[in-house]
Amino acid sequence: MIKVKLEKEIILKKTQASAPTQWRSFFSSAYARIGTTLFLGILIACLFGPLFLDHSYESTQLELGAQAPSYNHLFGTDTLGRDLLIRTLIGGRISILIGFLATVVAVLIGVSYGMIAGYVGNKTDALMMRFVDIVYALPFTIIVILLTVLLGRSLILIFLAIGAVEWLTLARIVRGETRNLKTQAYVEAAKVNGLPHHKILSKHILKNLISPIIVFATLTVPSVILLESIISFLGLGVQAPLASWGSLINEGAQKFDIYPWLLIFPSLFFSLTILSLNFIGDALRDHFDPSK
Repeated sequence: MIKVKLEKEIILKKTQASAPTQWRSFFSSAYARIGTTLFLGILIACLFGPLFLDHSYESTQLELGAQAPSYNHLFGTDTLGRDLLIRTLIGGRISILIGFLATVVAVLIGVSYGMIAGYVGNKTDALMMRFVDIVYALPFTIIVILLTVLLGRSLILIFLAIGAVEWLTLARIVRGETRNLKTQAYVEAAKVNGLPHHKILSKHILKNLISPIIVFATLTVPSVILLESIISFLGLGVQAPLASWGSLINEGAQKFDIYPWLLIFPSLFFSLTILSLNFIGDALRDHFDPSK
């Protein structure tokens, strides 16, 4: 009975310490306010902006060719006469979608792998982490390109391929935190009371890993979007007539000296998105910093 009460008291204290009231100070950070406002603005524009435009992202007007920004085409048109504004917004949907979905894949793999390695420990831990070290030694971009070439250029396979190589850092973080958490009194009390291992992992350890997972995920999204842009820049990304920011930047870079707007506008949206997500990630990292 004493052990059960001790466990409940410790869990109650940890729950109170991680209550939603901690988030009240998050938006006191200028980085949090700027990053959140900027990202939500871009996200809303990409999601709903095309609904209010008369142009289609795939309709071509070859007789017009590339036109500079004007009242009818605010961002101008590409060499096929397609409106660049709607293609930039649609491209934003693709890039952000890949960024978030690939991050979800990376988080699921990294958290599961790291928790098992840290919780089981001993030879299993050593073997699992040596595998991580081996994969870490391989160049990420090359792995993703090879997976894309071997599996095809499907949109789903792109974010699966990226997510499959972005989980390594999180696995190391989760493994280290799990090794510390499993020695805590409330985890030992749960073991003594016969709580199954999977419930200990989900109710006691995973709950206390939420903060680093959120920070990692927020900082991973921009890196995934950047990696997708590199793949699309190399011509291995989404297939026409769909476009991502990476493929639009690739097209614009080839004709920048003649039609500079083809590069400027997609690059601007891409850069602002990366900047806003980095701001949010930095604010979250500061918010969860135990030294503050």
